[in-house]
Amino acid sequence: MFELFFCSLLTVLPDYLVRRYVQGKRIGVEINLFSVWYELRWGITACAILTISLITTIFYYHPATTSVSNYFRTVTILPETGGRVSAIMIENNQDVTAGDVLFQLEDASQQTAVATAQAQINEVAALQAVAATDLAAAVAGIDQVTAALKQANDDLARNLQLKERGSSAVRQTEIDRLVNLVARREGELDAAQANKAAVETNIGVLIPAQQASASAALDQAEAELAKTIVYAGVSGRVEQFSLQVGDYVNPILRPAGLLLPDEFTDRDRFAAGFGQLTANVIKPGMYAEMGCFSKPFTIIPMVVIGVQSVIPSGQMRPTDALRDPQDTGRPGTVTVFMEPVYEGQAHDILPGSTCLANAYTNNHDLLDNPDLGTGEWLFLHMVDTVGVVHALLLRIQMLLLPVQQLVFSGH
Repeated sequence: MFELFFCSLLTVLPDYLVRRYVQGKRIGVEINLFSVWYELRWGITACAILTISLITTIFYYHPATTSVSNYFRTVTILPETGGRVSAIMIENNQDVTAGDVLFQLEDASQQTAVATAQAQINEVAALQAVAATDLAAAVAGIDQVTAALKQANDDLARNLQLKERGSSAVRQTEIDRLVNLVARREGELDAAQANKAAVETNIGVLIPAQQASASAALDQAEAELAKTIVYAGVSGRVEQFSLQVGDYVNPILRPAGLLLPDEFTDRDRFAAGFGQLTANVIKPGMYAEMGCFSKPFTIIPMVVIGVQSVIPSGQMRPTDALRDPQDTGRPGTVTVFMEPVYEGQAHDILPGSTCLANAYTNNHDLLDNPDLGTGEWLFLHMVDTVGVVHALLLRIQMLLLPVQQLVFSGH
């Protein structure tokens, strides 16, 4: 409407003045409701063309959007394992700090697993004590067999010495018996030494492996037991928390609620979705203005700090069906990130607020170029000047926003 009124002052009004004071035609006589379209045809046609051109120029070089918000993250309250709730330590809308216990699941099976793993560790400790006794017995057995072997060797050596002297008291059968006895004692010594080696292997290799396995089983059981207690990962406020004792929660299908962190790292960063036609116009460093529903009658100066390099509507992920481009929904927008020019101006805007924003093309640097042509110089001046119209429209929108929302929309 403002553009139409402005353009009519440059087209329709001069045309009327010519008709009135040059041709002598009067309103209500020669110029009436039925003849005005013919009498002022040049002014009306030029007004329509100029209005359309002006509106196109304004909205192209100074784009606007109604999709602006400062997004915030939420932390889903989920257990690491499924189970029934046995105890609840908090209430809905309660402030919690990182590390606070939120609720606990039934842990009977996990407690049993921990007790079983602890019993295995005790069993391995008992085996270690038994193996120490077995080692002592093996050492004693070696000493016993060594003594018996020495005795058999002494008897055999004495009988062989007597035989060499020609004594009739020594018989060949006795010598053969002693030779076999020595061989048996040597075999018993080898068996005793092998038994000792087996016991030492058991103590040095098998039992430590069993102990490590039992300790790992205990650690796993304690880890599973720890999963039954759900803690707050960050400090914040609990929302949509409606658990009761006996409810079943699941890390995939049944969350317990949401946790809104106290600290919003991107509280002053706003994401705006501009139309795709503005992709070549919006650049980092452009100045913008923003007004939010949660803070009416206020215009916040902003600056564009980044432009997303992709359009979200084109995203895809592998599936078992080929994607047909005609199935793509509405055209996506160019995501632009903005921050206030002056620090702290957006702190009192609630995260998630819906806002309006205008971005303004600034050709100041180009206008300083001495090689710039006259036509281009005039055009760039015109582009920068019409930005005032868009800034005025934003202020009118923010001024009428409470009336529009509270009176005409009924919200």
